[in-house]
Amino acid sequence: MTTTHPPGLEFSGLTKSFTAPGAQPVRAVRGIDLRIGTGEVVALLGPNGAGKTTALDMALGLTKPTGGTVAVFGDRPRKAIADGRISAVLQSGGLLSDLTVDETVRAVAALYKDTLSVGEVLDRAGLAGLARRKVGRCSGGEQQRLRFALALLPDPDLLILDEPTAAMDIASRREFWATMHDEASSGSTIIFATHHMEEAEGFADRIVLMARGEIVADGSVDRIRAMTSGSRTTAVWSPSPGEPAPEDLPGVTDVERTAARVLLTSTDSDATARALFTRTAARDVTITARSLDDAFLTLTADPTSAAPTTLEATR
Repeated sequence: MTTTHPPGLEFSGLTKSFTAPGAQPVRAVRGIDLRIGTGEVVALLGPNGAGKTTALDMALGLTKPTGGTVAVFGDRPRKAIADGRISAVLQSGGLLSDLTVDETVRAVAALYKDTLSVGEVLDRAGLAGLARRKVGRCSGGEQQRLRFALALLPDPDLLILDEPTAAMDIASRREFWATMHDEASSGSTIIFATHHMEEAEGFADRIVLMARGEIVADGSVDRIRAMTSGSRTTAVWSPSPGEPAPEDLPGVTDVERTAARVLLTSTDSDATARALFTRTAARDVTITARSLDDAFLTLTADPTSAAPTTLEATR
């Protein structure tokens, strides 16, 4: 007989509205359905106001849904937290500057019935050498690692990370993600929100894009990229009389100009490049595939506004 395990996280028809006196309700999350299997590593992306943090708050039991349901390994979020199955690394707060790193971990460990050893979580978070340092003397990146150590104490099956590398320098970010690779390899389910596209590309098995309280795309990095058609062709070129205008080149759907270059979005990069080489004096022609940034901006753009989308991963 085959046993079916419940998903790590499941949203069914999930909605959340906020109401202020005398104002219309704000629908932060609009009926989303999402199923994340055990052991998946998922990046949750979206512009400011997309509803990501609200959705994560409901997954953590920090706020109640207006409608729909949330299940963590088949249980209510608060039960999953009480059982130590889910833990979170948030952007800020929760640390006392006068305690040492070791004292902080021991104090929080005392709140649980069962935990990993303090030494193990300090090792896994890369803090063993900082155990005696006062929290107030730790850098922003080191404090974020401390929050990660605290999240590891109950040895959770699901880790939720909201901007986990905030305040970290490049080297610290690389070390952090190396640690997270180890966690993923051990079978942990990991959901993280980030505004660093390279982190999503390099670490996530799957990307979920949210905009205006809804999920607008869900799939692998390659699938998300493929949802945005066209490639990007750039060239050093200032059209001379007798040469075609950039907009008239074959395949071109969009033109941007900088002081030195022309940037062409094209549905047929080969035809565009051939025309540049044979019909113009363009030089230094390069062709690149559309990036995850391009897909993000296209898929999350507000169809009712011409304003640019802000690339952030906060509420």
